[in-house]
Amino acid sequence: MNAPLVSTTSAWQSLKALGARAPSLRSLFHDDAERFTRFSCEAAGVLLDYSKQRIDTATRDALLALARQQQVEARRDALLRGEPVNLTEGRAVLHTALRLPAGSHLMVGTQDAAADAAAVRARVAAFAESVRTGHWRGHRGRTMRHVINLGIGGSDLGPQMVQLALTPFAQSDLAFHFVSNVDGRHLADVLARIAAADEADRTLVIVASKTFTTLETMMNAHSARNWLLASGCPIDALEQHVVAVSTNVSAARAFGVAEQNVFPFWDWVGGRYSVWSAIGLAVVLAIGAPAFEAFLAGAHAMDQHFAQAPLERNLPVLLALIGIWNANFLGHGALSIAPYHQRLARLPAYLQQLEMESTGKRVTVDGQPVDYATCPVLFGEPGTNGQHAYFQLLHQGTQPVPVDFIAVVDDDCGLPGHNDALLANCFAQSQALAFGKTLDEVRAEGAPAAAWLAPHRTFPGDRPSNTLLLEALTPGTLGALLALYEHKVFVQATVWGINAFDQWGVELGKVLTKDVLGALHGDLGPALDGSTAGLIARVRERRGLGK
Repeated sequence: MNAPLVSTTSAWQSLKALGARAPSLRSLFHDDAERFTRFSCEAAGVLLDYSKQRIDTATRDALLALARQQQVEARRDALLRGEPVNLTEGRAVLHTALRLPAGSHLMVGTQDAAADAAAVRARVAAFAESVRTGHWRGHRGRTMRHVINLGIGGSDLGPQMVQLALTPFAQSDLAFHFVSNVDGRHLADVLARIAAADEADRTLVIVASKTFTTLETMMNAHSARNWLLASGCPIDALEQHVVAVSTNVSAARAFGVAEQNVFPFWDWVGGRYSVWSAIGLAVVLAIGAPAFEAFLAGAHAMDQHFAQAPLERNLPVLLALIGIWNANFLGHGALSIAPYHQRLARLPAYLQQLEMESTGKRVTVDGQPVDYATCPVLFGEPGTNGQHAYFQLLHQGTQPVPVDFIAVVDDDCGLPGHNDALLANCFAQSQALAFGKTLDEVRAEGAPAAAWLAPHRTFPGDRPSNTLLLEALTPGTLGALLALYEHKVFVQATVWGINAFDQWGVELGKVLTKDVLGALHGDLGPALDGSTAGLIARVRERRGLGK
Protein backbone atom coordinates (compact mmCIF):
# COMPACT_ATOMS: atom_id res chain seq x y z
CA MET A 1 0.00 0.00 0.00
CA ASN A 2 1.35 3.43 -0.94
CA ALA A 3 2.24 5.81 1.87
CA PRO A 4 0.07 8.93 2.06
CA LEU A 5 1.51 12.02 0.39
CA VAL A 6 3.10 14.38 2.87
CA SER A 7 0.72 17.10 1.66
CA THR A 8 -2.20 15.19 3.23
CA THR A 9 -0.72 15.14 6.72
CA SER A 10 -1.66 17.34 9.64
CA ALA A 11 1.86 18.74 9.94
CA TRP A 12 1.76 19.93 6.32
CA GLN A 13 -1.68 21.46 6.73
CA SER A 14 -0.56 23.33 9.83
CA LEU A 15 2.31 24.84 7.88
CA LYS A 16 -0.01 25.73 5.02
CA ALA A 17 -2.10 27.78 7.44
CA LEU A 18 1.04 29.47 8.82
CA GLY A 19 2.22 30.27 5.31
CA ALA A 20 -1.00 32.11 4.55
CA ARG A 21 -0.22 34.59 7.31
CA ALA A 22 3.59 34.62 7.31
CA PRO A 23 4.87 37.73 9.10
CA SER A 24 6.88 40.41 7.35
CA LEU A 25 10.60 40.68 7.96
CA ARG A 26 10.21 44.26 9.16
CA SER A 27 7.79 43.15 11.87
CA LEU A 28 9.92 40.17 12.87
CA PHE A 29 12.99 42.32 13.44
CA HIS A 30 10.96 45.08 15.08
CA ASP A 31 9.51 42.62 17.59
CA ASP A 32 12.71 40.75 18.44
CA ALA A 33 15.98 42.60 19.05
CA GLU A 34 17.72 39.25 19.57
CA ARG A 35 16.46 37.71 16.35
CA PHE A 36 19.94 37.10 14.91
CA THR A 37 20.90 35.09 17.99
CA ARG A 38 17.68 33.07 17.97
CA PHE A 39 17.77 32.36 14.23
CA SER A 40 21.39 31.50 13.54
CA CYS A 41 23.39 28.36 14.07
CA GLU A 42 27.04 27.32 13.67
CA ALA A 43 28.95 24.08 13.11
CA ALA A 44 32.18 22.85 11.51
CA GLY A 45 33.34 26.38 10.70
CA VAL A 46 30.11 27.45 8.97
CA LEU A 47 27.72 30.05 10.42
CA LEU A 48 24.16 29.97 9.10
CA ASP A 49 22.20 33.19 9.62
CA TYR A 50 18.59 32.51 8.70
CA SER A 51 17.13 35.45 10.59
CA LYS A 52 16.17 37.08 7.27
CA GLN A 53 13.72 34.28 6.53
CA ARG A 54 10.00 34.86 7.10
CA ILE A 55 10.00 32.39 9.96
CA ASP A 56 9.05 32.87 13.57
CA THR A 57 9.36 30.43 16.46
CA ALA A 58 5.98 28.86 15.77
CA THR A 59 6.86 28.25 12.13
CA ARG A 60 10.22 26.76 13.03
CA ASP A 61 8.57 24.43 15.53
CA ALA A 62 6.01 23.38 12.91
CA LEU A 63 8.77 22.67 10.38
CA LEU A 64 10.64 20.58 12.92
CA ALA A 65 7.43 18.68 13.62
CA LEU A 66 7.14 17.97 9.88
CA ALA A 67 10.71 16.65 9.84
CA ARG A 68 9.99 14.34 12.76
CA GLN A 69 6.73 13.19 11.21
CA GLN A 70 8.68 12.23 8.06
CA GLN A 71 11.23 10.32 10.18
CA VAL A 72 14.22 12.43 9.20
CA GLU A 73 16.30 11.18 12.14
CA ALA A 74 15.63 7.50 11.48
CA ARG A 75 16.24 7.84 7.75
CA ARG A 76 19.43 9.80 8.38
CA ASP A 77 20.70 7.00 10.60
CA ALA A 78 19.83 4.42 7.92
CA LEU A 79 21.78 6.45 5.34
CA LEU A 80 24.86 6.64 7.54
CA ARG A 81 24.70 2.93 8.43
CA GLY A 82 24.86 1.96 4.77
CA GLU A 83 21.32 0.69 4.34
CA PRO A 84 20.03 0.69 0.72
CA VAL A 85 18.26 4.06 0.89
CA ASN A 86 18.47 4.41 -2.92
CA LEU A 87 15.38 2.27 -3.26
CA THR A 88 14.83 2.48 -7.02
CA GLU A 89 18.31 1.09 -7.65
CA GLY A 90 18.64 -1.03 -4.50
CA ARG A 91 21.86 0.63 -3.38
CA ALA A 92 23.46 2.05 -0.30
CA VAL A 93 24.55 5.69 -0.53
CA LEU A 94 27.88 6.12 1.18
CA HIS A 95 29.70 9.24 0.07
CA THR A 96 30.06 9.84 3.82
CA ALA A 97 32.23 6.68 4.04
CA LEU A 98 34.71 8.31 1.66
CA ARG A 99 35.63 10.85 4.32
CA LEU A 100 35.75 8.65 7.40
CA PRO A 101 39.08 8.95 9.25
CA ALA A 102 41.83 6.44 8.53
CA GLY A 103 41.31 3.20 10.42
CA SER A 104 37.52 3.44 10.33
CA HIS A 105 35.32 0.51 9.33
CA LEU A 106 31.85 0.47 7.82
CA MET A 107 30.54 -2.85 6.59
CA VAL A 108 28.10 -2.97 3.68
CA GLY A 109 27.34 -6.64 3.37
CA THR A 110 30.77 -8.25 3.17
CA GLN A 111 32.47 -5.07 1.94
CA ASP A 112 34.26 -2.71 4.30
CA ALA A 113 33.42 0.52 2.51
CA ALA A 114 35.61 2.71 4.71
CA ALA A 115 38.67 0.47 4.38
CA ASP A 116 38.23 0.17 0.60
CA ALA A 117 37.93 3.94 0.29
CA ALA A 118 41.08 4.45 2.38
CA ALA A 119 43.03 1.98 0.24
CA VAL A 120 42.12 3.76 -3.01
CA ARG A 121 42.83 7.13 -1.38
CA ALA A 122 46.34 5.91 -0.52
CA ARG A 123 46.92 4.86 -4.14
CA VAL A 124 45.69 8.24 -5.40
CA ALA A 125 47.97 10.05 -2.93
CA ALA A 126 51.03 8.05 -3.98
CA PHE A 127 50.37 8.65 -7.67
CA ALA A 128 49.76 12.36 -7.15
CA GLU A 129 52.94 12.70 -5.15
CA SER A 130 54.97 11.07 -7.94
CA VAL A 131 53.57 13.58 -10.45
CA ARG A 132 53.93 16.60 -8.17
CA THR A 133 57.55 15.78 -7.27
CA GLY A 134 58.57 15.17 -10.88
CA HIS A 135 59.20 11.43 -10.58
CA TRP A 136 56.39 10.72 -13.05
CA ARG A 137 57.56 11.71 -16.51
CA GLY A 138 56.27 11.68 -20.05
CA HIS A 139 57.62 9.67 -22.96
CA ARG A 140 60.38 12.21 -23.63
CA GLY A 141 61.53 12.24 -20.04
CA ARG A 142 60.08 15.62 -19.14
CA THR A 143 57.97 16.28 -16.05
CA MET A 144 54.24 16.88 -16.29
CA ARG A 145 53.04 20.42 -16.80
CA HIS A 146 49.38 20.03 -17.86
CA VAL A 147 46.53 17.97 -16.42
CA ILE A 148 43.42 17.52 -18.58
CA ASN A 149 40.45 16.15 -16.65
CA LEU A 150 37.93 14.56 -19.02
CA GLY A 151 34.58 13.99 -17.33
CA ILE A 152 31.06 15.35 -17.24
CA GLY A 153 28.54 16.07 -14.50
CA GLY A 154 29.95 15.11 -11.13
CA SER A 155 33.19 13.94 -12.74
CA ASP A 156 33.77 17.52 -13.88
CA LEU A 157 31.83 19.98 -11.72
CA GLY A 158 33.16 18.68 -8.40
CA PRO A 159 36.90 18.57 -9.06
CA GLN A 160 36.78 21.74 -11.16
CA MET A 161 34.96 23.71 -8.49
CA VAL A 162 37.17 22.47 -5.63
CA GLN A 163 40.45 22.94 -7.52
CA LEU A 164 39.54 26.56 -8.29
CA ALA A 165 38.29 27.26 -4.77
CA LEU A 166 41.49 25.98 -3.20
CA THR A 167 43.92 27.66 -5.59
CA PRO A 168 45.95 29.28 -2.76
CA PHE A 169 46.68 25.80 -1.39
CA ALA A 170 48.18 24.54 -4.65
CA GLN A 171 51.86 23.71 -4.22
CA SER A 172 52.74 22.65 -7.74
CA ASP A 173 53.26 24.30 -11.11
CA LEU A 174 50.69 22.10 -12.83
CA ALA A 175 48.11 23.79 -15.07
CA PHE A 176 44.63 22.26 -14.95
CA HIS A 177 42.14 22.01 -17.80
CA PHE A 178 38.64 20.62 -17.26
CA VAL A 179 36.90 19.44 -20.42
CA SER A 180 33.33 18.18 -20.25
CA ASN A 181 31.42 19.28 -23.33
CA VAL A 182 31.10 16.94 -26.29
CA ASP A 183 31.37 20.12 -28.38
CA GLY A 184 34.83 19.60 -29.85
CA ARG A 185 35.68 23.27 -29.45
CA HIS A 186 36.03 22.73 -25.73
CA LEU A 187 38.78 20.14 -26.10
CA ALA A 188 40.30 21.59 -29.27
CA ASP A 189 40.98 24.95 -27.63
CA VAL A 190 42.75 23.29 -24.71
CA LEU A 191 44.86 21.07 -26.96
CA ALA A 192 45.77 24.02 -29.17
CA ARG A 193 47.11 26.00 -26.22
CA ILE A 194 49.19 23.06 -25.04
CA ALA A 195 50.50 22.37 -28.55
CA ALA A 196 51.45 26.02 -28.98
CA ALA A 197 53.68 25.68 -25.92
CA ASP A 198 55.15 22.43 -27.34
CA GLU A 199 54.10 20.57 -24.18
CA ALA A 200 52.06 17.63 -25.44
CA ASP A 201 54.70 15.34 -23.97
CA ARG A 202 54.18 17.08 -20.59
CA THR A 203 50.44 16.39 -20.52
CA LEU A 204 48.59 13.99 -18.25
CA VAL A 205 45.02 13.05 -19.20
CA ILE A 206 42.56 11.83 -16.58
CA VAL A 207 39.60 9.94 -18.06
CA ALA A 208 36.92 10.08 -15.38
CA SER A 209 34.06 7.76 -16.31
CA LYS A 210 32.54 5.24 -13.93
CA THR A 211 31.61 2.79 -16.68
CA PHE A 212 34.17 3.98 -19.23
CA THR A 213 31.25 4.29 -21.66
CA THR A 214 29.94 7.84 -21.02
CA LEU A 215 29.35 9.24 -24.53
CA GLU A 216 30.74 12.74 -24.03
CA THR A 217 33.70 11.67 -21.94
CA MET A 218 34.73 8.79 -24.19
CA MET A 219 34.49 10.87 -27.37
CA ASN A 220 36.77 13.43 -25.76
CA ALA A 221 39.05 10.67 -24.49
CA HIS A 222 39.51 9.14 -27.95
CA SER A 223 40.22 12.56 -29.44
CA ALA A 224 42.78 13.32 -26.73
CA ARG A 225 44.37 9.90 -27.26
CA ASN A 226 44.63 10.50 -31.00
CA TRP A 227 46.17 13.93 -30.32
CA LEU A 228 48.81 12.42 -28.04
CA LEU A 229 49.70 9.83 -30.69
CA ALA A 230 49.81 12.45 -33.44
CA SER A 231 52.06 14.58 -31.24
CA GLY A 232 54.69 11.86 -31.16
CA CYS A 233 53.71 9.68 -28.19
CA PRO A 234 54.44 6.00 -29.01
CA ILE A 235 51.38 3.82 -28.49
CA ASP A 236 53.19 1.75 -25.89
CA ALA A 237 53.95 4.95 -23.93
CA LEU A 238 50.32 6.09 -23.68
CA GLU A 239 50.16 4.76 -20.15
CA GLN A 240 52.64 7.48 -19.13
CA HIS A 241 50.11 10.11 -20.23
CA VAL A 242 46.66 8.64 -19.56
CA VAL A 243 45.14 7.46 -16.27
CA ALA A 244 41.55 6.60 -15.47
CA VAL A 245 39.01 6.85 -12.68
CA SER A 246 36.59 4.04 -13.41
CA THR A 247 35.16 0.72 -12.30
CA ASN A 248 35.72 -0.79 -15.76
CA VAL A 249 39.37 -1.82 -15.53
CA SER A 250 39.35 -3.96 -18.69
CA ALA A 251 37.98 -1.17 -20.89
CA ALA A 252 40.46 1.32 -19.45
CA ARG A 253 43.32 -1.12 -20.04
CA ALA A 254 42.24 -1.64 -23.65
CA PHE A 255 42.27 2.14 -24.07
CA GLY A 256 45.92 2.31 -23.05
CA VAL A 257 45.79 2.81 -19.29
CA ALA A 258 48.03 0.67 -17.11
CA GLU A 259 45.98 -1.40 -14.69
CA GLN A 260 47.75 0.11 -11.68
CA ASN A 261 46.68 3.56 -12.94
CA VAL A 262 42.97 2.80 -12.96
CA PHE A 263 41.58 4.26 -9.73
CA PRO A 264 38.19 2.77 -8.85
CA PHE A 265 35.11 3.88 -7.01
CA TRP A 266 31.87 2.06 -6.29
CA ASP A 267 28.18 1.95 -7.16
CA TRP A 268 27.39 3.37 -3.72
CA VAL A 269 29.01 6.65 -4.81
CA GLY A 270 26.72 8.78 -6.97
CA GLY A 271 28.38 11.00 -9.54
CA ARG A 272 27.28 14.27 -7.96
CA TYR A 273 28.55 13.02 -4.58
CA SER A 274 31.88 11.72 -5.88
CA VAL A 275 34.42 14.53 -5.48
CA TRP A 276 35.51 12.86 -2.23
CA SER A 277 36.51 9.71 -4.12
CA ALA A 278 39.17 9.06 -6.76
CA ILE A 279 37.16 11.48 -8.92
CA GLY A 280 39.01 14.10 -6.85
CA LEU A 281 42.34 13.00 -8.36
CA ALA A 282 42.81 16.37 -10.07
CA VAL A 283 42.27 18.09 -6.72
CA VAL A 284 44.91 15.89 -5.04
CA LEU A 285 47.31 16.69 -7.87
CA ALA A 286 46.68 20.39 -7.30
CA ILE A 287 46.77 20.73 -3.52
CA GLY A 288 48.48 17.53 -2.37
CA ALA A 289 47.23 14.66 -0.24
CA PRO A 290 47.50 16.40 3.18
CA ALA A 291 45.28 19.30 2.08
CA PHE A 292 42.86 16.84 0.47
CA GLU A 293 42.68 14.96 3.77
CA ALA A 294 41.81 18.28 5.45
CA PHE A 295 39.04 18.73 2.87
CA LEU A 296 37.68 15.29 3.77
CA ALA A 297 38.00 16.05 7.48
CA GLY A 298 35.92 19.21 7.11
CA ALA A 299 33.18 17.21 5.42
CA HIS A 300 33.40 14.54 8.12
CA ALA A 301 32.98 17.20 10.80
CA MET A 302 29.73 18.26 9.14
CA ASP A 303 28.71 14.59 8.86
CA GLN A 304 29.23 14.23 12.60
CA HIS A 305 27.21 17.35 13.28
CA PHE A 306 24.39 16.10 11.02
CA ALA A 307 24.43 12.73 12.79
CA GLN A 308 24.51 14.03 16.35
CA ALA A 309 23.07 17.54 16.68
CA PRO A 310 19.44 17.91 17.74
CA LEU A 311 17.21 18.99 14.88
CA GLU A 312 16.73 22.44 16.42
CA ARG A 313 20.48 23.14 16.06
CA ASN A 314 21.24 20.96 13.05
CA LEU A 315 22.50 23.05 10.12
CA PRO A 316 21.56 20.68 7.27
CA VAL A 317 18.10 20.12 8.76
CA LEU A 318 17.46 23.84 9.25
CA LEU A 319 18.71 24.72 5.77
CA ALA A 320 16.49 22.02 4.27
CA LEU A 321 13.39 23.06 6.20
CA ILE A 322 13.87 26.71 5.25
CA GLY A 323 13.93 25.63 1.61
CA ILE A 324 10.75 23.60 2.08
CA TRP A 325 9.04 26.55 3.77
CA ASN A 326 9.94 28.84 0.86
CA ALA A 327 9.06 26.37 -1.90
CA ASN A 328 5.93 24.77 -0.51
CA PHE A 329 4.31 27.33 1.75
CA LEU A 330 5.45 30.70 0.39
CA GLY A 331 5.39 29.61 -3.27
CA HIS A 332 8.97 30.50 -4.20
CA GLY A 333 10.03 28.39 -7.18
CA ALA A 334 13.68 29.40 -7.47
CA LEU A 335 16.81 29.78 -5.34
CA SER A 336 19.76 32.00 -6.16
CA ILE A 337 23.22 30.95 -4.98
CA ALA A 338 25.37 34.06 -4.48
CA PRO A 339 28.94 33.27 -3.38
CA TYR A 340 30.75 36.48 -2.52
CA HIS A 341 34.15 34.98 -3.27
CA GLN A 342 35.56 34.77 -6.78
CA ARG A 343 37.18 31.40 -6.21
CA LEU A 344 33.71 29.96 -5.53
CA ALA A 345 32.65 30.94 -9.05
CA ARG A 346 31.77 27.34 -9.95
CA LEU A 347 29.83 26.65 -6.76
CA PRO A 348 26.44 27.64 -8.26
CA ALA A 349 26.91 25.17 -11.13
CA TYR A 350 28.01 22.45 -8.70
CA LEU A 351 24.95 23.02 -6.51
CA GLN A 352 22.69 23.10 -9.57
CA GLN A 353 23.59 19.49 -10.28
CA LEU A 354 23.59 18.44 -6.64
CA GLU A 355 20.11 19.81 -5.94
CA MET A 356 18.25 19.68 -9.25
CA GLU A 357 19.48 16.22 -10.23
CA SER A 358 18.73 14.94 -6.73
CA THR A 359 15.33 16.44 -5.95
CA GLY A 360 14.04 17.39 -9.39
CA LYS A 361 11.49 14.57 -9.12
CA ARG A 362 7.74 14.35 -9.70
CA VAL A 363 6.91 11.00 -8.08
CA THR A 364 7.48 9.60 -4.62
CA VAL A 365 9.67 6.59 -3.91
CA ASP A 366 6.64 4.35 -4.33
CA GLY A 367 5.65 5.90 -7.67
CA GLN A 368 2.86 8.29 -6.69
CA PRO A 369 2.75 11.64 -8.51
CA VAL A 370 3.33 14.47 -6.05
CA ASP A 371 0.91 17.39 -5.79
CA TYR A 372 3.46 19.84 -4.34
CA ALA A 373 6.63 21.55 -5.49
CA THR A 374 9.92 19.76 -5.05
CA CYS A 375 13.28 21.22 -6.10
CA PRO A 376 13.41 24.95 -6.94
CA VAL A 377 15.35 26.18 -9.95
CA LEU A 378 18.89 27.11 -8.88
CA PHE A 379 20.99 29.83 -10.51
CA GLY A 380 23.76 32.15 -9.49
CA GLU A 381 26.93 34.10 -10.14
CA PRO A 382 29.79 35.13 -7.87
CA GLY A 383 29.65 38.29 -5.83
CA THR A 384 28.99 41.66 -7.32
CA ASN A 385 28.75 40.20 -10.84
CA GLY A 386 25.27 38.94 -9.99
CA GLN A 387 24.29 42.36 -8.64
CA HIS A 388 24.92 43.84 -12.08
CA ALA A 389 23.13 41.01 -13.89
CA TYR A 390 19.97 39.63 -12.29
CA PHE A 391 19.62 41.32 -8.90
CA GLN A 392 17.22 43.82 -10.43
CA LEU A 393 14.72 40.98 -10.67
CA LEU A 394 15.50 39.87 -7.12
CA HIS A 395 14.76 43.32 -5.73
CA GLN A 396 11.84 44.53 -7.83
CA GLY A 397 10.64 41.60 -9.94
CA THR A 398 7.17 40.14 -9.63
CA GLN A 399 8.36 36.76 -8.31
CA PRO A 400 10.35 36.74 -5.03
CA VAL A 401 13.46 34.56 -5.21
CA PRO A 402 15.19 33.43 -2.00
CA VAL A 403 18.97 33.79 -1.93
CA ASP A 404 21.78 31.91 -0.24
CA PHE A 405 24.56 34.45 0.29
CA ILE A 406 27.94 32.80 0.95
CA ALA A 407 30.75 34.99 2.27
CA VAL A 408 34.25 34.58 3.71
CA VAL A 409 35.62 36.82 6.46
CA ASP A 410 39.37 36.48 5.95
CA ASP A 411 41.08 38.32 3.12
CA ASP A 412 43.65 36.32 1.15
CA CYS A 413 43.84 38.47 -1.99
CA GLY A 414 46.42 40.95 -0.68
CA LEU A 415 44.72 43.99 -2.21
CA PRO A 416 43.69 46.44 0.54
CA GLY A 417 40.04 47.37 0.73
CA HIS A 418 38.65 44.81 -1.71
CA ASN A 419 37.39 42.24 0.78
CA ASP A 420 35.68 44.82 2.98
CA ALA A 421 33.92 46.23 -0.10
CA LEU A 422 32.88 42.70 -1.04
CA LEU A 423 31.50 41.92 2.42
CA ALA A 424 29.72 45.29 2.56
CA ASN A 425 28.01 44.51 -0.74
CA CYS A 426 26.98 41.06 0.46
CA PHE A 427 25.48 42.24 3.73
CA ALA A 428 23.83 45.28 2.14
CA GLN A 429 22.15 43.19 -0.55
CA SER A 430 20.57 40.86 1.99
CA GLN A 431 19.47 43.90 4.01
CA ALA A 432 17.90 45.57 0.97
CA LEU A 433 16.11 42.38 -0.06
CA ALA A 434 14.72 41.89 3.43
CA PHE A 435 13.50 45.37 4.26
CA GLY A 436 13.12 47.16 0.92
CA LYS A 437 12.08 50.81 0.76
CA THR A 438 8.53 52.07 1.12
CA LEU A 439 6.88 54.84 -0.84
CA ASP A 440 6.87 57.01 2.27
CA GLU A 441 10.61 56.45 2.71
CA VAL A 442 11.26 57.43 -0.90
CA ARG A 443 9.22 60.60 -0.46
CA ALA A 444 10.92 61.37 2.84
CA GLU A 445 14.28 61.41 1.10
CA GLY A 446 13.12 64.54 -0.66
CA ALA A 447 14.68 63.55 -3.95
CA PRO A 448 13.95 66.11 -6.70
CA ALA A 449 11.92 63.69 -8.76
CA ALA A 450 8.42 63.89 -10.17
CA ALA A 451 5.78 62.20 -8.03
CA TRP A 452 5.09 59.60 -10.70
CA LEU A 453 8.72 58.47 -10.48
CA ALA A 454 8.59 57.60 -6.77
CA PRO A 455 6.95 54.16 -7.24
CA HIS A 456 9.83 53.14 -9.51
CA ARG A 457 12.21 53.72 -6.61
CA THR A 458 10.36 51.62 -4.06
CA PHE A 459 11.40 48.11 -3.09
CA PRO A 460 8.82 45.65 -1.71
CA GLY A 461 11.22 43.88 0.65
CA ASP A 462 10.25 40.59 2.29
CA ARG A 463 12.65 38.83 -0.07
CA PRO A 464 14.10 36.04 2.13
CA SER A 465 17.75 35.08 2.29
CA ASN A 466 20.26 33.00 4.24
CA THR A 467 23.82 34.10 4.85
CA LEU A 468 26.42 31.38 5.23
CA LEU A 469 29.60 32.87 6.67
CA LEU A 470 32.98 31.14 6.71
CA GLU A 471 35.89 32.57 8.69
CA ALA A 472 38.28 31.53 5.92
CA LEU A 473 38.09 29.52 2.71
CA THR A 474 40.20 26.49 3.57
CA PRO A 475 40.07 22.83 2.57
CA GLY A 476 38.26 22.10 5.84
CA THR A 477 35.61 24.81 5.61
CA LEU A 478 34.96 24.06 1.94
CA GLY A 479 34.49 20.38 2.76
CA ALA A 480 32.05 21.29 5.52
CA LEU A 481 30.10 23.64 3.24
CA LEU A 482 29.66 21.03 0.52
CA ALA A 483 28.65 18.33 3.00
CA LEU A 484 26.10 20.77 4.47
CA TYR A 485 24.38 21.07 1.09
CA GLU A 486 24.56 17.31 0.49
CA HIS A 487 22.73 16.62 3.73
CA LYS A 488 20.27 19.44 3.05
CA VAL A 489 19.28 17.62 -0.15
CA PHE A 490 18.78 14.34 1.71
CA VAL A 491 16.56 15.95 4.34
CA GLN A 492 14.41 17.64 1.71
CA ALA A 493 14.04 14.41 -0.24
CA THR A 494 13.04 12.61 2.95
CA VAL A 495 10.34 15.17 3.77
CA TRP A 496 9.04 15.18 0.18
CA GLY A 497 9.10 11.38 0.04
CA ILE A 498 11.29 11.22 -3.08
CA ASN A 499 14.59 9.51 -3.94
CA ALA A 500 17.55 11.89 -3.97
CA PHE A 501 19.96 9.35 -5.39
CA ASP A 502 18.69 8.30 -8.81
CA GLN A 503 18.50 10.36 -12.01
CA TRP A 504 16.26 8.56 -14.47
CA GLY A 505 15.40 11.90 -16.05
CA VAL A 506 18.74 12.09 -17.84
CA GLU A 507 18.36 8.68 -19.50
CA LEU A 508 15.73 9.33 -22.17
CA GLY A 509 17.74 12.03 -23.92
CA LYS A 510 20.78 9.73 -23.98
CA VAL A 511 18.80 6.95 -25.67
CA LEU A 512 17.27 9.29 -28.26
CA THR A 513 20.69 10.81 -29.01
CA LYS A 514 21.80 7.51 -30.52
CA ASP A 515 18.85 7.46 -32.90
CA VAL A 516 19.34 11.11 -33.88
CA LEU A 517 23.07 10.63 -34.40
CA GLY A 518 22.36 7.69 -36.67
CA ALA A 519 19.88 9.78 -38.67
CA LEU A 520 22.45 12.56 -39.07
CA HIS A 521 24.74 9.95 -40.63
CA GLY A 522 22.04 8.62 -42.95
CA ASP A 523 20.68 5.71 -40.95
CA LEU A 524 16.92 6.03 -41.10
CA GLY A 525 16.36 4.04 -37.89
CA PRO A 526 13.15 4.68 -35.93
CA ALA A 527 10.58 7.15 -37.22
CA LEU A 528 11.25 10.69 -36.00
CA ASP A 529 8.82 13.47 -35.25
CA GLY A 530 8.40 16.17 -37.87
CA SER A 531 10.46 18.80 -36.06
CA THR A 532 13.47 16.57 -35.40
CA ALA A 533 13.35 15.15 -38.93
CA GLY A 534 13.19 18.66 -40.37
CA LEU A 535 16.21 19.82 -38.38
CA ILE A 536 18.23 16.78 -39.42
CA ALA A 537 17.27 17.33 -43.07
CA ARG A 538 18.50 20.94 -42.86
CA VAL A 539 21.85 19.84 -41.42
CA ARG A 540 22.31 17.16 -44.06
CA GLU A 541 21.34 19.57 -46.82
CA ARG A 542 23.89 22.10 -45.56
CA ARG A 543 26.54 19.38 -45.73
CA GLY A 544 25.55 18.36 -49.25
CA LEU A 545 24.30 14.96 -48.13
CA GLY A 546 20.70 15.27 -49.28
CA LYS A 547 17.69 15.16 -46.99
